[in-house]
Amino acid sequence: MSTFLSGVAVLLSTLALGCSGYVAYEVFTLRQTLNTTSTASNTIPTQVPSPTATTSPQATVSPSPTSATTSAISPGQFVQPAFGKKAEVELLSAKRIKDPETGNRDVVNLQMRIRRLATDGVVGSDIISVASTTARNPDTSVTYKGVALNRSTGSVSLFQVRPQASADAYIWLRVPDGINNLDIFVPDTAAFKNVPISS
Repeated sequence: MSTFLSGVAVLLSTLALGCSGYVAYEVFTLRQTLNTTSTASNTIPTQVPSPTATTSPQATVSPSPTSATTSAISPGQFVQPAFGKKAEVELLSAKRIKDPETGNRDVVNLQMRIRRLATDGVVGSDIISVASTTARNPDTSVTYKGVALNRSTGSVSLFQVRPQASADAYIWLRVPDGINNLDIFVPDTAAFKNVPISS
């Protein structure tokens, strides 16, 4: 009987020794995994700055040409009185577009907002002929006109606009490609100088 019990004791101690060896192996493996992970996480920050450092000069260089080609009109930047103080005209955008008929980029889509200021004294003849709007090259004084009558909103009658209300209008102007600024002349409105064309 004692031989049997001692055999069982030896067997149990062998199993315990094997289990403890297995646990020690698992702990060692887990520690190795954690060390590898922490080493990788420590090396990542040192690798990140080098691509950032190489791309940051490009990030500072690239906005300047884009901003030059996509210069836009800020709200309230170009506002002029019309018919004395009866109204005001605000330029919303002057964007170069492609002529759908020819495919050339020699058209500027000029959008404006005409706001009636006067509460009285406005008569039926107070009409802004948007279709008669012209542009001028500030460097050469060459004048540019509208593409066609059907490429504008025509005319805006102040008499039909309520006081403090506004009406949006547009016209397509034939402006050669490569011109980036224009003087804009809306009929019965003070002139707009050096208006940037966005692309």
